[in-house]
Amino acid sequence: MTAVLVAATPSWAQGTPQAVVEAYLAAWNAHDSAKAAEHFADTVVYYDASVGKPVEGKEAAKTGVIDNFLKAVPDVVWKMKGEPVVQDDRVSFEWEFSGTNSGDWSDGTKATGKTFSITGASMFSVKDGKIASQSDYYDALGFYKQLGLM
Repeated sequence: MTAVLVAATPSWAQGTPQAVVEAYLAAWNAHDSAKAAEHFADTVVYYDASVGKPVEGKEAAKTGVIDNFLKAVPDVVWKMKGEPVVQDDRVSFEWEFSGTNSGDWSDGTKATGKTFSITGASMFSVKDGKIASQSDYYDALGFYKQLGLM
């Protein structure tokens, strides 16, 4: 009799759109903006529905989104709620985003020192192993209220 060892296979395979997005979240949670931005295509389009105007390009998305949040909320935790919905090169999921606003925002808004926890949803498009687009939808009013900005 021959024993066969079967390695546990994760629910996603390395290099798949889901794996790219999960690695991106892991970099956010490691508070490593450079590593998170490595997952962006050079021509990435990042859309925050509460802002309404897309940020275009890898460097602009890194500095305008990732660096901004990680400086303002250095203890941020971004958790995927449940399993993502994956179809071809698209990945979508609901999330919880939480932390303490202990740093100033890039627009000059001072730190409030308040904690927050918001839920939202994101949609990603992944092409050639890189995030080509990200769109985030969440309750910005609730977020601002938790921070004491409204």
